[in-house]
Amino acid sequence: MYSTFAWRYFKAKKSANAINIIAWVTTGVIAFATCCQILVLSVFNGFEDLVKSLYSSFYTDFKIIPAYGKTFMVTAEMLKKAATLEGVKAISMIAEDKAILQNGEFQTFVNIKGVDGNYEKVSGVPQKLISGKFNLGSLDAPGLIAGAGIQNAANISMNSAFSNEFLTITLPKKNNDHSADPLSFLSEGNITANGIFAIQQDFDNNYAITNIDFVKQQMGFAENEFSAAELLLEAKADISITKEALQSLFGPQYVVQTRFEQNSNLYNTMRVEKWAIYAVLTLILIIAAFNMVSALTMLVLEKQKDISILQSMGAARHVILKIFLSEGLLLGMLGACAGIGLAAAICVLQIEFEFIKLMGGSFLINYFPVKLVGSDFILVATTAIAITILASLLPAYKASQQIAGLK
Repeated sequence: MYSTFAWRYFKAKKSANAINIIAWVTTGVIAFATCCQILVLSVFNGFEDLVKSLYSSFYTDFKIIPAYGKTFMVTAEMLKKAATLEGVKAISMIAEDKAILQNGEFQTFVNIKGVDGNYEKVSGVPQKLISGKFNLGSLDAPGLIAGAGIQNAANISMNSAFSNEFLTITLPKKNNDHSADPLSFLSEGNITANGIFAIQQDFDNNYAITNIDFVKQQMGFAENEFSAAELLLEAKADISITKEALQSLFGPQYVVQTRFEQNSNLYNTMRVEKWAIYAVLTLILIIAAFNMVSALTMLVLEKQKDISILQSMGAARHVILKIFLSEGLLLGMLGACAGIGLAAAICVLQIEFEFIKLMGGSFLINYFPVKLVGSDFILVATTAIAITILASLLPAYKASQQIAGLK
């Protein structure tokens, strides 16, 4: 019944055209705001998925690092127990530190990452090579897989017509003889460039990978000493349960990090930006609510005679209240449905045809990525309806109070 009254009032011709104009403007503003909210949330979802796909190639499901210091000791027995935990598929041990990579007169700082034979199982880096092969060499003949940015900085040539580049790498020694000579703290070795990977600028400009035996020897690591352990989980593994089991096995001297925790600053920043923009766009809905208050107030004045007739027929205050609340809800739902529908159509077209392009040519993709998430639609619709109901309360309450005055 209430919706019937609301629909009739919405369609009916008013004595003042301003009422109709304000009502349509209110609906249009709500449609615009909800459309923008869905589009922004969908674009952020698309970029978040893109970033996660890029970072998942480098960051593994789990990483175990020392709670204090730069290295830790892990026995073969502990590794064997960790490998048998439910959900753990593979473990790769890591020896990592800063180094200087030199190619003739060219040199650059790198994060050198020594990895074992299981690294190809736990990481997606081997699938991101743009030239060469994922050949880490041996202790005596180490091979280097460098990021594309490192290749440019060190002027590394991977031309197949020539032999691979021989480079010099300088690493810090963990243990030294406490000599006064600063060079005693450094270890220098030769290494061969065997491949180049390209994932994301942060990785490409900073990381190079080689075999763990070479790094451990150069840095003076003990046999069971490592910088980190990286793990791959089974597809259906429960992350929280596996993390708890790993933490219990290794103890408080070790920190078990999920992929999210390994780069929490980035993910948290993306989420804050996403919801900050959503909050700003919600302000547009609040502005539309002021228009709605005006439209409904004018409608109440327009329908004073109708209110009197309804009261004389026995309509209680709450009936009149619900009629005008329904009118506000109708305006809000029409605007929200129109905005959400338009945004969904734009997103589907963008997914299909990629017609909205990113400006510039330095991105991995040349179009705005979008991803439609059902919870976003529910959130935007709920926000729009909640704001319209709140905006309708005052005019509807005044209309209901007007009945009492007519008794």
